[in-house]
Amino acid sequence: MKLIGVNGSPRKTWNSATLLSKALEGAASRGAETELIHLYDLSFQGCVSCFACKTIGGKSYGKCAVKDDLTAVLAKVEEVDAMILASPIYFGTVTGEMRSFMERLLFPYLAYTNPPTTLFPRTIDTGFIYSMNAPEERIGQHGGQHIGLNEMMLKMVFGTSESLMSFETYQFDDYSKVVSDLFDVAQRAKRREEVFPKDCDQAFEMGVRMVRDAAR
Repeated sequence: MKLIGVNGSPRKTWNSATLLSKALEGAASRGAETELIHLYDLSFQGCVSCFACKTIGGKSYGKCAVKDDLTAVLAKVEEVDAMILASPIYFGTVTGEMRSFMERLLFPYLAYTNPPTTLFPRTIDTGFIYSMNAPEERIGQHGGQHIGLNEMMLKMVFGTSESLMSFETYQFDDYSKVVSDLFDVAQRAKRREEVFPKDCDQAFEMGVRMVRDAAR
């Protein structure tokens, strides 16, 4: 059982990365081989609209033809049994690196048939972990539609998907060093202490569940 985790946050040890690492720990606790990839370590771009992945009889049909640091990552996706993505929400959407990754990941497998079908050769479990500054009651204003679209596209291409959201995350080591009058710092600190560990537990269970489901 192989599971790959893809971190779309520029920070390697903060909210999104921590949650993703917990998910990988959960999978590893059930015997899975895991790998964590940080997109901000790589040099790549989004889809260049060359349509080589759609050209009938072309050598890149169903695969991204662009060659850069993402090429090896996309090849690994075809070898794993499960995949978990993670990203903070910036201005209602995932980071630019995660968005570019998803373009390169999803578009080559999406066949322009009627109805659209997937060229991915099998079904794998996928998950998406989001961290965000917004409170849960404002998710509709801060990425709710985007999160639903991501889940729909992952299901369309890979067969299954689930989402985990961590709200009102702690953004800074020291709020006194930044302009942050908008936030109740004490409340954020309390939530970091009391709620974020529960989010980590949910991420751990996501990893456990994916290994269990793959074994069925």
